[in-house]
Amino acid sequence: MDELTHLDDDGSIRMVNVGDKPLTRRRATAEGFLITGAEVLQAVAEGRTPKGNVLEAARLAGIMAAKRTSELVPLCHGLPLDHVAVRFELQNDRIRIETEASTRAATGVEMEALVAASVAGLTLYDMLKALSQEMVLEGIRLLTKSGGRSGDYRADDAGKVRR
Repeated sequence: MDELTHLDDDGSIRMVNVGDKPLTRRRATAEGFLITGAEVLQAVAEGRTPKGNVLEAARLAGIMAAKRTSELVPLCHGLPLDHVAVRFELQNDRIRIETEASTRAATGVEMEALVAASVAGLTLYDMLKALSQEMVLEGIRLLTKSGGRSGDYRADDAGKVRR
């Protein structure tokens, strides 16, 4: 990293000007985990939760959050999203959340994928807290990104960077 791009010459915070960058296809995926315990997970799998279909509510919340990322994260550019997907996988004692976001823009879409995973996880927590308050939301991370000047990125299974 050669320079701090979000600071001006006086050290004040600034939004990076991406106006001269070309519009390119960009895609990012992210994941997170809500550790629920086996009993809560079974209730989700069997549709026995007090607040209804928690997975569909969390899917919608994640998509909506991705669309509003620039309102939630300071200095983040608003992007015209082409696609956002939120998927869930029930695993032993946890729910794996995987998100995908894509755009044709001058800057990356990583934050949208990460915000979608975070808000989907928080929504699951909120909708399941009547069953347990011992849940933990963890492991929110970028899995892949493509497009843009910095090239492609893929996290390996241990969370290490591979380019």
